[in-house]
Amino acid sequence: MKARSLTAALAAGTLTLTACGAPTPSAAPGTLVVAGYGGSYEEAFKESVIPGFEKSCSCKVSYIAGSSTDTVAKLKAQQSAPQIDVALIDDGVQNQAVEQGLLAALDPKAVTNLPKVIDLARLPGDVGVGFSLNATGIAYNTDYYAKNGLPAPKKLADLADAKLKGKLVMPSITQTYGLGALLIAAKVGGGSENKIDPGFAGVKPIAANAVTFDTTADVSNYFLQGQAVASIWGNSRVQTLAKKGYPIEFVYPEEGALPLIATVNVVNKAPHADLAQKFVNALLEPSAQQAMAASNFNGPVVEGVKLDAALAAKVVGQDRAAELRKLDWAVINKNRSAWTDRWNKEIETS
Repeated sequence: MKARSLTAALAAGTLTLTACGAPTPSAAPGTLVVAGYGGSYEEAFKESVIPGFEKSCSCKVSYIAGSSTDTVAKLKAQQSAPQIDVALIDDGVQNQAVEQGLLAALDPKAVTNLPKVIDLARLPGDVGVGFSLNATGIAYNTDYYAKNGLPAPKKLADLADAKLKGKLVMPSITQTYGLGALLIAAKVGGGSENKIDPGFAGVKPIAANAVTFDTTADVSNYFLQGQAVASIWGNSRVQTLAKKGYPIEFVYPEEGALPLIATVNVVNKAPHADLAQKFVNALLEPSAQQAMAASNFNGPVVEGVKLDAALAAKVVGQDRAAELRKLDWAVINKNRSAWTDRWNKEIETS
């Protein structure tokens, strides 16, 4: 997320995180601790989102950066005496945290924006909620494809084209995009989370073109250095690279893109639970939703959020959201270890 864009939004008065209201006496002497994504997300929250919330609540917020898995590991270690109030984590990992009893249900009296959240971003029992929307699909270098007479990819199987040999970055199953490729391929072959064999069959010919199996979820350098001309990647990352002038486009595959949902959660038995609930509500304010879309191309999850036409064309809008299928994370997480072992044997060593 670009902190500068959000800062500008605050300065212009367009980002008003005023959902907090009066501070609660129990929270005033303490500090709300938020654990979330690092990098540009951390910059934006520290420079824009957090100052606005602190001002409206007369409170202090401390931000701890880390991956979703790192954050959940901290929550698990602190389960008997939580030190974190709010956790920002990916939807798949969030399901694991719920099953471990690490997260609390949202209070509809405090999170008043909850009824406005689209169905895709609502979570079972309202234990947490999605606050931004993305999608897994296909990324490709438009210049390379044009110069080499390759038609723009329309479906996952197009990445098995022999002309892409050694020019494809295949994401590893250890991160979201690789898992997404497996699930998309499974659907194409008549499978699903509950019937994964077609997924492995569909991924194998694509993986044969891979120059590497990326584990970072950020393949920007592979594109920039010319090592890759295509990958399975996320829309926001593609749009961020395109904004810098790189010739890249995102494709929603014919067989259907998969949702990527960043969730915000109140930690079970959080030290400042009331304030944490209000922080969740602040992220669902239309102004915050607009700012996140403008800064890093995250689609809004709140109904009625208005974006200008140019920006709306680049994010996963709510028309697209209706086409994305909810994933059964309980089934996925139950099987993911076995899938990873199989992937290492059948895909990355083939």
